Amino acid sequence: MVLLKGFEIEMYTGTPQGEIVGLSDKIIANLDGFMREPDSRNVEYITQPLMNYDNLLCALLRPRKELRNYLQSLDNYTLIPGSTLSLQGSNHFLRSDPTNPYHDYIEQTYGTKVVTASVHINIGISDPEILMRACRVIRMEAPLFLAMSGSSPFLDGKTTGYHSTRWGLFPQTPDHVPLFASHAHHIQWVNEQLAAGTMQNVRHLWVSVRPNGDRRPYDLNRLELRICDLVTDPIALLAMTALLEARLIQIIDNPTIDPLTQSLFSPEELITLTMKNEMAAATDSLDAKLQRWQDGSTILARDWIAEIYQDVWSIAKQQGFSCFLSPLQKILREGNEAQQWLQLHKVGVDIQRVMTQAILATQERETELESKLCSSIAFPG
Repeated sequence: MVLLKGFEIEMYTGTPQGEIVGLSDKIIANLDGFMREPDSRNVEYITQPLMNYDNLLCALLRPRKELRNYLQSLDNYTLIPGSTLSLQGSNHFLRSDPTNPYHDYIEQTYGTKVVTASVHINIGISDPEILMRACRVIRMEAPLFLAMSGSSPFLDGKTTGYHSTRWGLFPQTPDHVPLFASHAHHIQWVNEQLAAGTMQNVRHLWVSVRPNGDRRPYDLNRLELRICDLVTDPIALLAMTALLEARLIQIIDNPTIDPLTQSLFSPEELITLTMKNEMAAATDSLDAKLQRWQDGSTILARDWIAEIYQDVWSIAKQQGFSCFLSPLQKILREGNEAQQWLQLHKVGVDIQRVMTQAILATQERETELESKLCSSIAFPG
């Protein structure tokens, strides 16, 4: 059983010096496959659902190569890693579509707290009840994926005390999202929120993980993990995805894995526990002290990730994608982007220099992967 996988990738555009510049109107007008966000400083692309990790790697890289070439032709613009306005600009919103009433609402309600870049990982699960159970488990374990992906330690040229400033500040909406006990519970709850105005539309459910599909909340076919900061290295992103997929296969195969039946805590207590874990992971990422959802015992994020890794390795091997899972060890060993950037800053490298180095490293990594791997792979579509 290999599952379909796809990504929604948001990235900032700007100068090689790290200044973030709003270019989404030009990009949307001139390139296929890119979508605008409410603020014009970042742009989104979506990969088609695919089973095969090699193909997925190229699906991540190819639109980015096209976008880079276009940005270069405009005025030597580039793509900027990180998930926040690292150097400057968080005091104002740059609207990409001033006529869009939903964007009006977002700007007025949340301001620039939502002007972030991230990656949403979508994995296909067609049975709605299995999907709801998978969402319950992964909501409890989402802080681990945040811990691996942290890439926003800076805002407006300063350190913030977070490894993921994005998730530390992000307005999770509505304020309280329960663990959905069934598909019927999810449908009822979403309709209640729409009627009350706490959700403006079916997309306005901003939580670490949610069920997704073509006609929400009724027709659902995938789990969407929304908590991750932008992971610019495709190999690192695929390693996290492989961990998520292997864990989901384990959950699908074993109906007893369920926080509603396997935990010492009530559903309400579980929500409180995982929200605390999310904030701990946003602050200290891999070094965060978290509480297990099963019994509340304390464990470091990196140790919990290593445990799940060991637990699902044989599943990934059996399904033929363990070579994409193994680079996770490098993240646990060397730290995520935020930790590496903070380490540089700690030894005296100023934040702008940290970011300009990261911009260059990101581009070089993409070029290396593109030439090594994607040129030799026959890619569908």
